[in-house]
Amino acid sequence: MATSLLALLDDIASVLDDVSVLTKVAAKKTAGVLGDDLALNAQQVTGVRADRELPVVWAVAKGSMLNKAILVPAALAISAFAPWAVTPLLMLGGAFLCYEGFEKLAHKFLHSKHEEGAGKVTLQQAAADPAIDLVAVEKDKIKGAVRTDFILSAEIIAITLGTVQQSPFGTQVAVMVGIAALMTVGVYGLVAGIVKLDDAGLYLSKRGGAQAALGRGILAAAPWLMKGLSVAGTAAMFLVGGGILTHGVAVLHHGIEEMAHATAIWPGGPFWEAITPALANAAVGVVAGAVVLAAVTLVKKLRS
Repeated sequence: MATSLLALLDDIASVLDDVSVLTKVAAKKTAGVLGDDLALNAQQVTGVRADRELPVVWAVAKGSMLNKAILVPAALAISAFAPWAVTPLLMLGGAFLCYEGFEKLAHKFLHSKHEEGAGKVTLQQAAADPAIDLVAVEKDKIKGAVRTDFILSAEIIAITLGTVQQSPFGTQVAVMVGIAALMTVGVYGLVAGIVKLDDAGLYLSKRGGAQAALGRGILAAAPWLMKGLSVAGTAAMFLVGGGILTHGVAVLHHGIEEMAHATAIWPGGPFWEAITPALANAAVGVVAGAVVLAAVTLVKKLRS
């Protein structure tokens, strides 16, 4: 009996260890989406009244939890009954990441400054005009943010599924649920902090002394933080999306590995050998994003 109990405890410890390791791996792979997720969701609440920012973030967070409650069982069902579909789904997710990243780079060429300015003016009018229903505007923002979250959550779940596909079903469930909970709490906790940075900075700036200096520093840094998150998220999209695509195409994957090994003889070889795969994945991501964006743009023009 004691031996059986020890064996059971050992099995449980082994499973927990596997879950811990796979969760860390999955978290690293989904970090690329996380940066963009933060930037997108923080931007979604711009234009909302200050006293409604946190309620809006909470409403979107609840929508995100519902999204993942749908996506996680769907992903587990695919893994159990149609495992052959995992790789194509990952490839589609990788292509979408590359497309989204390249669309951001090309945004200033595809959308005029007049269009961007019109959106900002609409938000300003909604905040200033008492005749405009701010509740309706707020609900539209929440719906848009939840739709965006569904796409990003699907990418996170697909990447995680690819990481744990060969693991036992119980481990898959634990890792998928863990990543879903971690990403939801982490993303929307940070979003809540980001959107209230200006309020915190303003409060501290009125305190005087060192606190006032800190508050002014926060107010000055907040816009740069948003820009930094957006840039990091875009770069990560190419790295993660390109990496998914190259791993799905054996010729590309082996070619990049051989290229990385060849750089080992260069001065500073270990550095180049380590960074070459990332640069190659990013390059593949940029090219793939450009191809998909061109195809999408062409289809839109033909339809219109």
